[in-house]
Amino acid sequence: MTLRAFLLAGATAFIFAGCGEVGTSSSEVPATAEATALSIDYEKFTLDNGLDVILQVDRSDPIVAVTTVIHAGSNREKPGRTGFAHFFEHMAFNDSENVPRGWNRKAIPDWGGQRNGGTWSDGTIYYEVVPKDAFDKILWIDSDRLGYMINTVTTAALEREKQVVKNEKRQRVDNAAYGYTGEVIRTALYPEGHPYSWTVIGSLPDLQAATLEDLREFHSDWYGPNNVTLSIVGDIDIAETKEKVELWFGEIPRGREVEKPAPQPVTLTETKNLWFEDNFAKLPELRLTFPTVESLHEEEQALDMLASILGGSRNSALYVEVVDKAKLAPNVSAFHRANQIAGEFTIRVRANAGTDLDDVKASIEAAMAKFEAEGVNATDLERIKAEQETILYNSLSTVLGKSNDLATSNEFAGDPAYSAKVAEKVRAVTAEQIEAAYDKYIKGQNYVMTSFVPKGQTELAVEGAERATVWIEEVTSGIAANEEVSAGEVAEFEKTPTKHDRSEPPFGELPLLKMPEIWDRELTNGVTLRGIETDEIPLVQFDITLPGGRWTESAEENGRLFLLAELMNEGTATKSAGELEQAVGLLGSGINVSANSEELIISATTLARNFEATVELVEEILTEPRWETADFDRVKSAALTSIKGREANPNAIATQAYNGLIYGDEHPLGRPVSGSAESVSPLEMDDLKTAHTTVLTAPARLNIVGDIDADRAAKGLAMLAEAVSPSGAARPEYYMPRQDNAGKVFFINVPGSKQSVLRIGKLTAATGDADFNKIVFTNEKLGGGISGDLAQVLRIEKGYTYGAYSSVPNGTVARPFTIGTSVRANATQASLETIRDMVRAYGPEFDEAAVETTQQKLIKENTRAFESLGAKLGTLRNIGRYGLSTTYVEEEQAELVEMTEADFKRIAEEYLNESEMIYVVVGDKDTQFGPVQDFADTTGKGDVVELDIYGEPVE
Repeated sequence: MTLRAFLLAGATAFIFAGCGEVGTSSSEVPATAEATALSIDYEKFTLDNGLDVILQVDRSDPIVAVTTVIHAGSNREKPGRTGFAHFFEHMAFNDSENVPRGWNRKAIPDWGGQRNGGTWSDGTIYYEVVPKDAFDKILWIDSDRLGYMINTVTTAALEREKQVVKNEKRQRVDNAAYGYTGEVIRTALYPEGHPYSWTVIGSLPDLQAATLEDLREFHSDWYGPNNVTLSIVGDIDIAETKEKVELWFGEIPRGREVEKPAPQPVTLTETKNLWFEDNFAKLPELRLTFPTVESLHEEEQALDMLASILGGSRNSALYVEVVDKAKLAPNVSAFHRANQIAGEFTIRVRANAGTDLDDVKASIEAAMAKFEAEGVNATDLERIKAEQETILYNSLSTVLGKSNDLATSNEFAGDPAYSAKVAEKVRAVTAEQIEAAYDKYIKGQNYVMTSFVPKGQTELAVEGAERATVWIEEVTSGIAANEEVSAGEVAEFEKTPTKHDRSEPPFGELPLLKMPEIWDRELTNGVTLRGIETDEIPLVQFDITLPGGRWTESAEENGRLFLLAELMNEGTATKSAGELEQAVGLLGSGINVSANSEELIISATTLARNFEATVELVEEILTEPRWETADFDRVKSAALTSIKGREANPNAIATQAYNGLIYGDEHPLGRPVSGSAESVSPLEMDDLKTAHTTVLTAPARLNIVGDIDADRAAKGLAMLAEAVSPSGAARPEYYMPRQDNAGKVFFINVPGSKQSVLRIGKLTAATGDADFNKIVFTNEKLGGGISGDLAQVLRIEKGYTYGAYSSVPNGTVARPFTIGTSVRANATQASLETIRDMVRAYGPEFDEAAVETTQQKLIKENTRAFESLGAKLGTLRNIGRYGLSTTYVEEEQAELVEMTEADFKRIAEEYLNESEMIYVVVGDKDTQFGPVQDFADTTGKGDVVELDIYGEPVE
């Protein structure tokens, strides 16, 4: 994880104001119209123990975000103990001296909050957002984690968390296509012993070797408050919060003095050419990685901009040469990551199936020659800078985004407002500086080149490449002795004496939920416009939704609407893809056309002052697609490449097979949104023209949120309403198939899988059904997040998985209740048995305490339901899509409060009946098919049915 690079990169920088103890900073942002000055106040102070504290008031919602940033990432680790910073992050979410076991993960969601953490090369972050009545409780938990957790760590807890982290590595790295890329590149790019020469998650053998003494040493070395920044943003009182922070954090002892790591940039003496045969990849991928500069370096922003210029648009040299001319890939990317002590510039091309990567390399070289000859395009540079203002405002839209950036900027740049300086630097970058950075760090320089090729296709690797080696875990069928873990006994320890009573504080005053005020207007052609006005930031988000989706496609045409949406993103009748991208970007706007199972949606984000100009572009995209053969061929090729790539994803394989088993091939929801190779390959331009004509006759809906009033919105969006001609035709009806697969177990073989992907569930009800909300409410305790029973047992208690959840999606027709998880391969049978037993017991064991917990959690979660513009827009979409009232959230809350224990039990019995559930397992057949058959035998589910990766029976 490279969180710091993400936070400080110019393309995603957040503007914050402040310098000194109390400050405000403003920056003029150039755009196509008058730019407004950005100014945000904060207050900073430092406790006697060295803890830096940043506070900011934001009373737009009754919530508070709290962020703790530790200046310790994987670069603080020792060889042989790689992955330890990330592992410690996991351990820190467990016990502490004064907080009951598991409350970090379970109690915070139950209080209506969200919480998580992350580790990257240079640091570790912990964060929460809670209703403001739980603010004192978060200060209690966070301060106890920082200062009073290490004495509570037991050997049992250590061994259990090892399994969780190892499962995370299996899920993110070992069982993922291209998962080993980072390890191969880091090992080649950095010399042995360099702090970046290993990955953040580390190696499984190193994780298994970790001891309690290692844990204590890491805590002692890096978790002192003088190596930490705490930030708090939200509905707070500054003076009162200062007192609370002093109370909870002030007694934590100061740690050892920690020096900031010095830059350690690297220089390669030769280009390294490596290949790796990837067990999961279906498409060949080529990466070129050049060593560059550390963060805060004067050339960092020029290199960031170079990446955008070289590969960040359809006008870029890489896109023109690799995609447009050579037609070797559906897309390209270039990015620059400046970490604290060194940086990397990467060019990545995931090519079409069967493409020789020597051809890709030659095309990249042609792109570089093109850039060297033509230099930086002035309009591209202007567009990139114009886009920054919208990106900056978007980053200010949540208390968590602001809190995370304040803390990270302070800890790593020494200035909470460093992002404001980054924005100024980005605006000041010249074409000459970008070209100079290219000449210095890219042109003629040595680099690491990696060819990741599908299994059995090593001939696609770049000529002369040497085989890269990584340690790969052996898949086994039985659970090893060191994998039999549990939470263990609570540690026995002597509490650290404190002056302040560190008992759990009470809740504050309960915040009241109030949905934002929603207005509506009836426009021409029967189009309804709904909106929410808010002036927190000068942005507007809007969309036009055109119902139909896969319902308008036959099985033979599956993927037609998806392809149309992709083509509509590729230009208009008067603008090529590159010209459209320029026009949108120069406004600082973003426009996207997408298709889902039930709709085609054109969505846009714009600066409020550029609203009308953005609407004109949306209207052009809607009404005048670019019917050019070259553009059609490109998007069709990209779609087929994406479909092929889907075969490399065990989760995608499981989900599609599961949907097909529930809905069948003839129902739209049984088919993939983007289609299959068999359905997309025959599609022609005329098919898309027919789909477009159908789209324009759909009963369109318009939604808008942001810094705009109803009159201006209605006037501006009128042209979109005028562009459609609703036919009034009813959507085609599809009969729900009989659930003949209920109670059966299905297995899909992905050889060498380190994990088994599970999808378990059954059909329930549609959103408009009288029981639908009750099903959603009843599921919450079982699988609604990390505090759910599934995650608490399968991850926290048994260490089988990194995460386990269940859900019931909204839909205009009946949708399934689904349990989803990826479990350690040799724990497949045990996981299936555990899930079966939990679901069977769930309804009978649902008691009054469960009712109270569910009601508290869901009601208090709603304090976060309308914070961002995206959340507000989603609310409007739900109203139009499902025919809900403008106060539906309040109505659902009242329905929840009225539910009794008997209601929950009835819903569980009727809709969560385990005997009617379909079980889909995607894993390694050689080691796991037998155990899965044993599970089926012992539960009376009959013979396991084997499917191929497309969900078809294997003869």
